[in-house]
Amino acid sequence: MDDGAWLSNMVSFFSEDIDFKVVNPLKTKKWLKNASNSEGYEVSQLNYIFCSDEYLLEINKQYLDHDYFTDIITFDNSEEDNQLEGDIYVSVDRVRENAATFHTDFDTEMRRVLIHGLLHLAGHDDTSEALKTAMRAKEDEYLRLF
Repeated sequence: MDDGAWLSNMVSFFSEDIDFKVVNPLKTKKWLKNASNSEGYEVSQLNYIFCSDEYLLEINKQYLDHDYFTDIITFDNSEEDNQLEGDIYVSVDRVRENAATFHTDFDTEMRRVLIHGLLHLAGHDDTSEALKTAMRAKEDEYLRLF
């Protein structure tokens, strides 16, 4: 099996209620795999599901009892130590708005959100200002490696 087919079995991109395609999907999958390895994990199966604000809001309400928009929700499905397996829902609407708010281009902000979800699965948290700062530094580190 070639590298692209192997990676496609490990990292998958789906669109739920919108039409969205990742720019440079093979390069992005390799980058995510390398980031996972750097964090001490092997990718078992990562599913990135791209959707609208409204779609992710419903997931946020149903599963987390939160009634607000967010850019990402990560569900950890891992059953083995040092294996990453999860479903990562990404609001393309929110990423687009955040890119404008933070004066960055859409593709960079999308990569930041993709790595953010992976970092959550690797045990990183952002529930305090100090943890948010540390996670942002990790995101920046991986963005430089893209």
